[in-house]
Amino acid sequence: MFIRAYLRASTSEQNAERAKQSLINFAADHNQKIASFYVENESGATLHRPELMRLISDASEGDIVLVEQIDRLARLKQEDWDTLKRLLSEKRIMIVSPELPTSWMAIQSSDSTEFTSSIIQAVNGMLLDMLAAVARKDYEDRRRRQLQGIEKAKNEGKYAGRKKDLEKRASIESLLIAKHSYTSIQKLLGCSRHLIADVKKCMV
Repeated sequence: MFIRAYLRASTSEQNAERAKQSLINFAADHNQKIASFYVENESGATLHRPELMRLISDASEGDIVLVEQIDRLARLKQEDWDTLKRLLSEKRIMIVSPELPTSWMAIQSSDSTEFTSSIIQAVNGMLLDMLAAVARKDYEDRRRRQLQGIEKAKNEGKYAGRKKDLEKRASIESLLIAKHSYTSIQKLLGCSRHLIADVKKCMV
């Protein structure tokens, strides 16, 4: 059994690795270690995320996906959520999260009977579906409020669009000129490879 941690942030300006240490600590509290990390800056409302798909491809039967919160994994429409569950189910991959107590048992040594395990999995499945639905509703509510705010600002002549983080981009450019690797820049600045590639493209 391998524990594969999935870390996601929605935008390139956010640090997707923010929760890395807390997940390492969580696994250690259950006498486990994380075998690999999959980190990306992509919207949780999108199913086909490169690192998430790579995780599923890499995983073997019975592996565990560890996430800080269920919304890191899914803010998906019902159809896409069903597809993701199917992809995970085909390899018997279990989702574990500190916010989902019934999932903790998946990373604990246990002599529970097959019946008990089946009950736990059934309860876990229902709670996962509920949290995924809540995550999607939260995403849609925030998007609606955001669009309403933009429309109001446009009507008042105050909307200037989203501004790029010029200071961070300048720092990335300096490190690229100094021949730092993408990995080194990510660790130093807490930014995504996507943002680094975008800055590099603008330098050409």
